[in-house]
Amino acid sequence: MKAMILAAGLGKRLRPLTLKIPKALIEINQKALVLYHIEKLVSIGIKEVVINLHYHGDLIKNLLGDGTSLGIQILYSEESEVLETGGGIKKALPCLGDDPFICVNADVFTDFEFEDLERGLDDNSLGKLILVENPAHNPAGDFSLDCEGKLLAPDSAGPVNLTFSGISVLSPQLFQQFPDSKFRLSDVFLSAIPMGLLTGLKYDGPWYDVGTPERLSRLQQEFGNLNGKKN
Repeated sequence: MKAMILAAGLGKRLRPLTLKIPKALIEINQKALVLYHIEKLVSIGIKEVVINLHYHGDLIKNLLGDGTSLGIQILYSEESEVLETGGGIKKALPCLGDDPFICVNADVFTDFEFEDLERGLDDNSLGKLILVENPAHNPAGDFSLDCEGKLLAPDSAGPVNLTFSGISVLSPQLFQQFPDSKFRLSDVFLSAIPMGLLTGLKYDGPWYDVGTPERLSRLQQEFGNLNGKKN
């Protein structure tokens, strides 16, 4: 199994922190966010990861190189313009191959164990999303789950009480009908849900979307407690 880390975003909401560096290089306890993800991928035996680049992409390449020193092979998918999450994945598919792959947003932080992703997809599923309780910044939620673990759209009956964590296992087949241009990953999900092609797994542990200075500050303040729980 291969993996992809989404790291091409502009990080506008994190300015001025991201005026000179991309979100993926924001540090938590003196370590860049992207390194936490790579370490988790290496720990479950992933040998190859694709990282999409745009904003200050050269800085990410300078830090990570070809991945040799990290125990993984890193390929880069460079975007002359930001293709958003869906378009960025579609562009990188030639590097990812035909099998399901792990996909992770560079700007999230969690102690979720990636071993659950290595198991791949359930039968008749083209995607598995890791979901969390709605955080304060997304009270309306993104999705919900039925009793069989199938993903439900926001307009389905029942409460929309879960948020997409930015972590998933995806099949390349999900992107076949989409053009080679800019589009969101959420568009892919919403098109697949009515066909029952997506499942979800709720994670109840710590998870942070490092999207604003306030959220980053909260994570930095709580990191010591999180690290202490692991030990």
